[in-house]
Amino acid sequence: MITIKKEISISGNGLMKNKPCTVTFFPSKEGKIRYFVNGAEAFTSDVDNVFSTDHCVTMGNKDAKAMLTEHLSAALAFCEIDSIDICMTDMEVPALDGSSKQWVELFKKAGIDKPLLQKTKYYTVTEPVYYLNGKTSLVILPDDELFISYAVNYDHPDLSNRWVNFNPKNKEEIIEARTFGYYKDLKKFQMLGFAQGVTFENTVGLETTGYTTKLRSSYEPVKHKILDLIGDLYLTGVNPLHLKAQILAKEAGHAVHIKTAKMLKSKLTEYKK
Repeated sequence: MITIKKEISISGNGLMKNKPCTVTFFPSKEGKIRYFVNGAEAFTSDVDNVFSTDHCVTMGNKDAKAMLTEHLSAALAFCEIDSIDICMTDMEVPALDGSSKQWVELFKKAGIDKPLLQKTKYYTVTEPVYYLNGKTSLVILPDDELFISYAVNYDHPDLSNRWVNFNPKNKEEIIEARTFGYYKDLKKFQMLGFAQGVTFENTVGLETTGYTTKLRSSYEPVKHKILDLIGDLYLTGVNPLHLKAQILAKEAGHAVHIKTAKMLKSKLTEYKK
């Protein structure tokens, strides 16, 4: 089990509802990632506890829910944390800078408690796992290494038929990649009650030929899709960064990630070379 060394907190507003929320993390030896929202009964970070994938991932039980968990889940994956208690004062996880960067920094500040003799377990799939629906696809194939490639086809000159791969060299670029959307759609979503906490700092707006803010790295929006995918697949209970598999995604999103994660959960097996 890997947890944090000490209690630590952070506060911020949610991306969807713009309500303030303080999140406090506690070391845990339970071997689970557990959410406690407003003192309600805890629920685990698990794909079977996902309620909704509309605009973001929402998990919970009959008493409580947590929204916008994907960036936090991805940060836990990158820090290899698999045992922690997460206490929230509101149901929506703070957006912070729209990526996993500040979450990762927070965990490193708390200290990551990994037993010296603990060896990393790697997993693969017993057979190909895939979701195909028109132009959308997500395929996971057994392999001897981890390979992730994500393709998008947006109405934007930089992001038309664009593929981006994940590799150790661009790890930090994936972690710091911010959420994004078409700037022209922002007012419409806000009128519907979503995206209330969007700012030029936490969201990359796609304009006709450019962006509303300077990118942190080339093709940042596609890298954010990889970040979302890592966070969503971690809900299987196995860190996707510990998979020996090829993961190929094309024009997918949270709904497809979660549907595939549910199939993946029963196909995982420990990797033995």
